[in-house]
Amino acid sequence: SPVQPPSRTSATNTVTRQAKQQTSVSATTIPQTNQHPTMSAMPVPGNPNQHQYPGAPGHPPPNGQPGQPQQPGGPRDESYFTESRKGEVNELRQLLRTFGTERDKQRKRDIMKKVIAYMTLGIDVSRLFTEMMLAIETRDLVIKKMVYLFLCNYAETHPDLAQMCTNTLVKDCGNEDPMVRGLALRSLCSLRLPQMIEYTSEPLRRSLQDGHAYVRKTGVMGILKMYHLNKEEFDKAAFNDILYDMLRDPDSSVVTNCILVLNEIMADSGGMALNRAVMLHLLNRIHEFSEFGILSVLDLVPRYIPANDEEGFQIMNLLDPVLRTANAGAVVATIRAFLSIADAVGKRPEDDRDPDSPSVDDLKRQVVVRIKAPLVTLVASGSNELTYVLLKYVDQLIDLCPGIFDDEYRQFYVRYNDPTHIKHSKVRILAKLANPETAPDIVAELGELVANVDDTMGRIAVRSMALIAIHDSGGPGAVESIARRLVDMLDLQGIPHVSSEAATALASLVRRHPSIESVVSAPLPRALKYIIEPTGKASVIFLLGECGDSITEAPYALEKVIDSYDSISDDCVKTALLAATVKLFFKRPPEVQQMLGRLLKKATEDVTSQDLHDRALFYYRLLRSSPDPSVAKSIITSKSMTMTTDHFAEEDDSELKAALMDEFNTLCTIYHCRAENFIDDENIVRFVKMPTDHPLPREAVVVPVVDPGVNNITDQFDGASLAETPAPVAAPAYSGEVDLLGFGDDSMGAPPPPAASTSTLQSLSLKSNVSLTGEEYQHKWGAVSDTEAVVISALPISNSPSSTDTVEGALSAFSVFTMASGELPTEFKFFLYGQEEDSFGGGFFLIQAVVQKAPASLTLTIKPNGGDIDPNKRKEKIDQLVELIKTALGE
Repeated sequence: SPVQPPSRTSATNTVTRQAKQQTSVSATTIPQTNQHPTMSAMPVPGNPNQHQYPGAPGHPPPNGQPGQPQQPGGPRDESYFTESRKGEVNELRQLLRTFGTERDKQRKRDIMKKVIAYMTLGIDVSRLFTEMMLAIETRDLVIKKMVYLFLCNYAETHPDLAQMCTNTLVKDCGNEDPMVRGLALRSLCSLRLPQMIEYTSEPLRRSLQDGHAYVRKTGVMGILKMYHLNKEEFDKAAFNDILYDMLRDPDSSVVTNCILVLNEIMADSGGMALNRAVMLHLLNRIHEFSEFGILSVLDLVPRYIPANDEEGFQIMNLLDPVLRTANAGAVVATIRAFLSIADAVGKRPEDDRDPDSPSVDDLKRQVVVRIKAPLVTLVASGSNELTYVLLKYVDQLIDLCPGIFDDEYRQFYVRYNDPTHIKHSKVRILAKLANPETAPDIVAELGELVANVDDTMGRIAVRSMALIAIHDSGGPGAVESIARRLVDMLDLQGIPHVSSEAATALASLVRRHPSIESVVSAPLPRALKYIIEPTGKASVIFLLGECGDSITEAPYALEKVIDSYDSISDDCVKTALLAATVKLFFKRPPEVQQMLGRLLKKATEDVTSQDLHDRALFYYRLLRSSPDPSVAKSIITSKSMTMTTDHFAEEDDSELKAALMDEFNTLCTIYHCRAENFIDDENIVRFVKMPTDHPLPREAVVVPVVDPGVNNITDQFDGASLAETPAPVAAPAYSGEVDLLGFGDDSMGAPPPPAASTSTLQSLSLKSNVSLTGEEYQHKWGAVSDTEAVVISALPISNSPSSTDTVEGALSAFSVFTMASGELPTEFKFFLYGQEEDSFGGGFFLIQAVVQKAPASLTLTIKPNGGDIDPNKRKEKIDQLVELIKTALGE
């Protein structure tokens, strides 16, 4: 029977009754239909009585619902097993399923951006891993990059799914596009799964020999990821040696990454190994590096020990142009490099060196003088954060070499728009810049800051004024003038923190200069009444004890404080009161005797401070048991606390300052404490200077380090330092290789084949014993214009040489010697030279040779210097020289 519409009052009972009736109806009474359930559930347009949901009256229920016969093993409607819920992830899944058929490039990117956006917001979209894997096959670099980002993000939490993309990533590592190769390699290494080591080793090794710099530098960073993932496999692959070889890479960004990776891999031993060849090679190329790369190279210099004084000075001259950059990090790193070199090459008192050699302190002062101008410029022009950090470095350098920054004191005046922390730093520095010429202006400036609305600023200003007087850096009359200013501040009742700081400053000033007691004494009894801060009150009480013999009201002022002893809560006030009363007792015994007895009784019974209790007992026993009162008087009233140096003993931090100079350009300067105070021991990087042994004796003459700004040869070579090559010896001895990384010795390589003393082909005969320094070679090369150079391209040679040793040995047999050489990923480069016999003109031939590895070919650039001026004869000799080189290398 049809179901009656439920009433409002019995809606719940009617619905329940309807469900029971539908469940009890026989299956045979349900009319069968061949329509799909979803089709029958669709409403008929224009029929307002038809319900919009399956199972309504007059509407056949869908399969699987009550009232429908259940057929064991029968067909089921698949629509009930399809996820049709709405949500972000399901919407994205539907979009990704149509990704392959979508032709709109921008729409594809928008879909990927939406996936990455949800992932960034923290929504778990890992269920889309399969769909994202299908989208990786695209030529659109933007889409591929986003897919790689998705894979790397979920690889660690879904390692099984991550392995699905391994083959695709390995395949992309061999893509023709270098950007795709680099991105695929970076993503492959970023999966960071132990089981991926076997897949990453070979692509990494190939990437280090790639022809594109982006792929190579990505491969270098991939080595670091492999190191952290599995150190045993890393050691087996011998990537360490490969990284050292890649320091000669022609691209500076690759070299930068090599330095960073080697420093992190070898952190336990103090960083990457350094020797003279490595440092000179990097310093000769420092002009090629980016600002970030320059910092990486400069961080190595403090760890390098120069071979001797001359080399140290040459390195400093080489780094001097860096001070002209606008990069504050590079400037500060250069300062640290200069200070470390000065410390290494400067003469110390125990050295038995030339008396005219500059000492360590002299060199450091010269360094600070040189860096003063660029550092002050950066302080005045930098951002607030940068200015604060640079002010910390300036403060440290002023402590190292006082007096050098004094003439720049106006640069450290407080500006109205300076942040608070910068104002505080400038005021502290101003006190250290005072001298007889600058002190009046500085004290006047500090006096204007005393009444600043910032309480801390006022306190620092008062302390800075007192510091000038304590150090007596203001010249004659400055101490008394500052003391009078501080006395006037005692009466600033409306600014209690200034009065308190002034009292504390006067107490220190009296300790340093007892002669100003007459200036200080008059306002003390009055100041004791209204100074409320414990430190200031204790300082006034101390001054009453020191100056009590000249202050009539001193005993009575102290007596009022003693009578209110029980209301005093600060131990520093009680201790100062006890010391001042005992000292005043020996100056004015009749007036102080009674009050001293009351004070000793209260202090010995006071258990709030153990120090106060013990001090009171000491005074009591000393006064009672001393047979001679003069002994007790000499002990208590002695001037042992008077400061006789420029600092108090309790404020001596010379050891800390020396330690902070060793860690210059680190957070230690900012925090003003050692690294172990804020870094765990296991995370502190060891600072190891190297090499311990140099190939050159200290008195040896060093080949000059050529300034990279004019080193055109090095610019062309892109691989070796001209400053490291030893002079060649007579054939057939080995001519000497530029061992850029210091792995070999001077006798490296197989000896060349024997040859005659001279090589003569018609009108050309070369000397067998020629010596040129790097500077001479550079000068001769620059003296010949490029228009006079003879360039011979793509000469075929039989086989590509296996190493630079092979080429150098073959050429030296024909009296063609090597100035510098290096191996690049696709070629070898050599700078060669030879000299004619004097009878043939005595001219030099300077040669740049480039040997391509595949296909094997030779390109020569020859510059004749001196000798015959006849163009025909010169051309004939060059032709014979080319034939000689081709013969040596095997045409």
